[in-house]
Amino acid sequence: MIINDPAKIEQRSMELIEKELTVPISEEYKDIVKRVIHCTADFEYAETMTFSEGAVESALQALQNGCDIVTDTQMAAAGINKKAAAALGCSIHCYMSDADVAQTALKNGSTRAVASMDKAAALDKPTIFAIGNAPTALLRLRELIDAGALKPELIIGVPVGFVNILEAKEAILNADVPFIVAKGRKGGSNVAAAIVNALMYRLTR
Repeated sequence: MIINDPAKIEQRSMELIEKELTVPISEEYKDIVKRVIHCTADFEYAETMTFSEGAVESALQALQNGCDIVTDTQMAAAGINKKAAAALGCSIHCYMSDADVAQTALKNGSTRAVASMDKAAALDKPTIFAIGNAPTALLRLRELIDAGALKPELIIGVPVGFVNILEAKEAILNADVPFIVAKGRKGGSNVAAAIVNALMYRLTR
């Protein structure tokens, strides 16, 4: 039977994911992991998604207080539910296309992702970083954290690829900040957005 109603499609998808899960997942994290699987059809995330102690609690508190959400791609920013963000008073930022970021990157010989993280570090509100593409963004965040220039409420570290990916994720796994990281090479902007949405839906649905 074909299902056409969007809400019923999502509900049925989550039921099927729950049925097919073979890895035990803590109830604290299950809805987040299931939403990632929902947007990727990849059950490997049930084993690779890693949460620091208190990460979810820290994120929910920040979202309730109308935090800033910074992404490293326009795709991730587009994938974050605007209605949920608005209901919580949260602002979504992606600086990758900003002219000043391009100029800073050129001047410093860095990636735009690095320059965009430097710009985001100047935000004066609690911040969640959702990184789904650029490992250099994660590496720069670690440098800023170590320098005492940044203390995020949460880092979502799920860049996808082959170069610098494992090193960047390891840098966040060992950072003294709340994190949600997908170990290994897999990830993506859609995964970063899905994690943000899963967290917001706890507060808005």
